[in-house]
Amino acid sequence: MQPIFDFFFDQYSGYPTLFIILEIIAVIFGFLSVWYSKQNNILVYPTGIISTVIFVYLLWQWQLLGDMMINAYYFSMSIYGWYIWTRKIDPDHFTPITSTTRREQFQSVFIFIGTLLFVFSVYEYFEKWNNWTAYVDTITTAIFFVGMWLMAKRKIENWIYWIIGDIISVPLYFYKGLIFTSLQYLVFTIIAIYGYKAWKKHLRNDLRPA
Repeated sequence: MQPIFDFFFDQYSGYPTLFIILEIIAVIFGFLSVWYSKQNNILVYPTGIISTVIFVYLLWQWQLLGDMMINAYYFSMSIYGWYIWTRKIDPDHFTPITSTTRREQFQSVFIFIGTLLFVFSVYEYFEKWNNWTAYVDTITTAIFFVGMWLMAKRKIENWIYWIIGDIISVPLYFYKGLIFTSLQYLVFTIIAIYGYKAWKKHLRNDLRPA
């Protein structure tokens, strides 16, 4: 049992206790946010904001610039998404779950490519191309940027991006030594799969004739 414990948690031996506590709190609120998103519940945003604010601070301390920008972007998109989800399209209905239009698909590609170029420029400026994880970080950042934008607009395809990004992030964060965060993304992957199914059911119900 001890060797297994050491394998998972030895990487925290040099971390300040405050950082470990903050990471656990951020992970808990991250779980809540993804769960509320699966449930199509507006609480996805306040819980997500708490998680992202903590992660922005921690990732800045760890100099993980791409990851930090993801969470800073999550924060801003959470404000936008909170507004979209509570906006009424008529006196009785809020913004519904829908599929992406052709225009939104092109916009998703634009956001993905634009994010790749932006994060590449940031790593280049700060000379952070010192590990292969930087290249993977650039890709996951672009994936999650698109996923968050689509979620804010209540597009069902957001879950596809979350699933892909989460699967990549599990081994990535484990390699970086952020064990709790790696486990978080493993659970995120599972919730995202169920989230896609739940939203698909909502979408079918919304499309039924009244």
